Amino acid sequence: MSDCAARKAEARKAAFARRKPLFEQANAAQAGYLSEVLAGYRGVPLSGFMPIRTEIDPRPAMAEACAHGPVGVPVIEKPNHPLSFARWTPETAMVPGTFGAMIPAEPDFFEPEIVIVPLLAFNRAGGRLGYGGGFYDRTLAMLRARRATLAIGFAFAGQEWDDIPLEDTDAPLDLIVTEAGVIEVMPGQPPSRAE
Repeated sequence: MSDCAARKAEARKAAFARRKPLFEQANAAQAGYLSEVLAGYRGVPLSGFMPIRTEIDPRPAMAEACAHGPVGVPVIEKPNHPLSFARWTPETAMVPGTFGAMIPAEPDFFEPEIVIVPLLAFNRAGGRLGYGGGFYDRTLAMLRARRATLAIGFAFAGQEWDDIPLEDTDAPLDLIVTEAGVIEVMPGQPPSRAE
């Protein structure tokens, strides 16, 4: 295991521990700022995610976006490959997928132009610590090679963490939304914690 991989494994463990109490204190309005951001992109195809473990829940904002355009969720079809995206509405019949995330029972695949990305930790430079499978990194690289694709990190404000171990293959976020507000990503800038 490389030094960076070992640092990432330790960081993931710590990030899970930090996220748990944030999840336990969450309220129903946690997706309010995400709804506001998505309102500025009405009709643009987007993908959210089905929350697992202690992830923040984007479904209220996704449900609102469904009234204006296609909304999907990620589907893992093969290991070590990019994600696919299947159309979703609040009425879609869902079944358990890989890693326990719910996926549409009868997937209708499409490509989003906005991807709402779950995470364990983030910094203000757009760095993201994920679960280690590389699915979002591969997916964002593929989508961005085809067209402009907006990656929105969605997390609890308390998941901000300056010292995230990153590699060249880690796809950056373009914007970060939390239950406390919207964070404009400043690429190339040293990360700074909110006061």
